[in-house]
Amino acid sequence: MITVENLTKTFPGSTGQVRALDGVNLDVAAGSVLGVVGPSGAGKSTLARCVALLERPDSGAIRVDGTDLVSLGGTALRAARRQIGVVPQGDSLLRQRTAAGNVALPLESAGVPGPQRRTRVAELLDLVGLTDKAGSYPDQLSGGQRQRIAVARALAASPSVLLADEPTSALDPDTTGSVLTVLDRARAELGVTVLVVTHDMGVVRKICDDVAVLDGGRVVEHGKVLDLVADASSRTAAALLPAVDQNPAVEGAYDRVADVVLVGFAAVGALLPEATNRFGVDLNLLGGGLTRLGETPVARFRVGLTGERSDSALEWIAEAGGAVRRTLAGPQGVAA
Repeated sequence: MITVENLTKTFPGSTGQVRALDGVNLDVAAGSVLGVVGPSGAGKSTLARCVALLERPDSGAIRVDGTDLVSLGGTALRAARRQIGVVPQGDSLLRQRTAAGNVALPLESAGVPGPQRRTRVAELLDLVGLTDKAGSYPDQLSGGQRQRIAVARALAASPSVLLADEPTSALDPDTTGSVLTVLDRARAELGVTVLVVTHDMGVVRKICDDVAVLDGGRVVEHGKVLDLVADASSRTAAALLPAVDQNPAVEGAYDRVADVVLVGFAAVGALLPEATNRFGVDLNLLGGGLTRLGETPVARFRVGLTGERSDSALEWIAEAGGAVRRTLAGPQGVAA
């Protein structure tokens, strides 16, 4: 759906050119939600603006459904932009228009007749759960409600791609959840491909299929969230999984100590007890815990094993789909 190839973008700075994007490459599958994360100044918002062609990159290609947007101009570019809905950072609603009027604005600009326009606005207000606020003005709405109206407005022209730049910034947890639910519904019910720029890894935890980590204008990590959390050395795993604290005094009492990541209901519920039974080892949980990524349960545990077949138990857990990384405590071997 979206392919970004070797994208670069520079801006003038006080000491010369600042490279906001430095050879960025990304693939976003149709109908998925990609979270673009990273520290402040990493290039996240610049990437979103370039994908929407609100900023022109210095070089590289941005392909949406195979069409390179960078190569377009005039009428062709305007038509391509209509396939990309944008939820800008901050409160972007027009104060003199009602919620319904704000949602209708792109349809009015496109010359959509009144009856069709009203039907579409009603559909979108229902999608974002604000049908009862159709006649309310932005100053009569909460921050989360305004953001949901902004999402509805971005969806008005039936785009295939939705870009949301920090859509939950400055919102409380409950309000954040309502906005994320709307973005997820847009993907599930409308088939929209969603790119979310955020500093909040909680957004990735709740709705993202894939994640791209930017740092210094470069993509330093990119892939499916559930694949990346299985790699204990990844930034994604460090940010999303329960922390595991070392306790050498306790861990030294075991024959083997390992960090184990389990993904999915079957793995979380069964792999460790099954390993205990199969290999006759004593297995204890020394730290970690459970979390949920989207609808998928994920666990990271530090486990201590005692018994002659401890190595075999860890190898079997790895072969059965668990990610196993042995720690340095105890007589450790090579990672299973």
